[in-house]
Parts: sequence; structure tokens; C-alpha cells
Amino acid sequence: MFQSLLDRSGLHLASLDLQMRLTQANDAFVTQFGQSHDSVLGRSFYELVHPGVREPMRRNFDRLTDGRNQRFVEYFVGVGPDQAAFTGEITGVAVHGSSSGQLTQFVVVLSPEKSNRANVAVADRKRILSELNARILEGIATGESTVRLASRLFLSRQGVEYHVGTMLKKLKAPNRAALVSRAYSLGLLSVGSWPPRVPRDYVK
Repeated sequence: MFQSLLDRSGLHLASLDLQMRLTQANDAFVTQFGQSHDSVLGRSFYELVHPGVREPMRRNFDRLTDGRNQRFVEYFVGVGPDQAAFTGEITGVAVHGSSSGQLTQFVVVLSPEKSNRANVAVADRKRILSELNARILEGIATGESTVRLASRLFLSRQGVEYHVGTMLKKLKAPNRAALVSRAYSLGLLSVGSWPPRVPRDYVK
């Protein structure tokens, strides 16, 4: 029944097992990510999610797993063809066995925006920041001054400025405010967490 719904609905539909691996997906869902069925099925759903929204997404699915919610609707940023991000809305639903009542899988429905507001590329999936640069970036995102960063990280003011300058060049940002904005757009800072954190995927 679900497979029939997948094929004929016209929606962007997929099912996930309890380990968040994709078990089924219709053509609309697969095409949105610029993938083939063979390359998508069996992969973690989080590999298709922009790094900046992974943590809020995990929290939503944790609530489904714990039984606190039966469904959620959330803002979504996905990774499409050529590592380009796209935005939209995602609905996640917990599916329970008819006889046991136990959670058996999740169903997700994507509603991509027709006019894509994201228009950014996702950072390469490699460790691009040193541990020190990650801590400095987190500090800048919380509004820490150069003096405060230098004191907390046992650096000179010139040392902090050197590392900030390195990141400005690497992320092609003209100033600190743009650096933080660029870092969020690339997923180098996680959305929905305070204080801001650089995902471990990007720390050398």
C-alpha cells in the first residue's frame, strides 16, 4: 500500500528505518536530491540534510522515537545536485505496527520551495577547520571580543587576528559578521544550538 502511495502521489515521499536509513523513496524525492534510487537507498537520511540543520532535525526525530510527538513539520534545507542547497518544509511521521503498536519506521514528506531561497553551496564534506579555528569561529559567533578570545584560548591579540584573517580568506568573507553568516550558510555552524558549535565533521 505504501509503495503504491509512493509511486502515484506526486509528493516527495520516503520511508526510513529506525536507524534513519532510507528504505523506500519515490522518483520525486530521489530527483530532488540529484540522486538515483540505488545511490539513495540504504544511506543515512542525514547525509541528504544540510549540516546546519542536522541537529534540529535529530531532535525532531528523537521526539518521534521517544513517543513525545507523532509527527512534526519543520523548515528544511537539503543538499541537491552539485552540492547546492535547497529549502522547503519537511513533515515527519512515526509509523507503528498495527498489531504490536511498536514504532516500526518513519515517513517523511518534503515540500521544496518553488523559488529556492538558499542559493548556496554546501561546504565540502571534509575537515576544513583546525580545532583552534573552530573555537575562534564559535567565539566570534557568540560576540566575543578579540581580547576575550585571546585570554580564553591563551593566544596573543595578534594571534587571534591572524587566525580570523585566515578564515576570512578561506570563506571569502570581508568581515567578521559576514564570516559568521557565511559559516552558517555553509553548515560550519549548527542551526538551533546556543552557544554556536562547529560540527565535528569539519574539525581537523
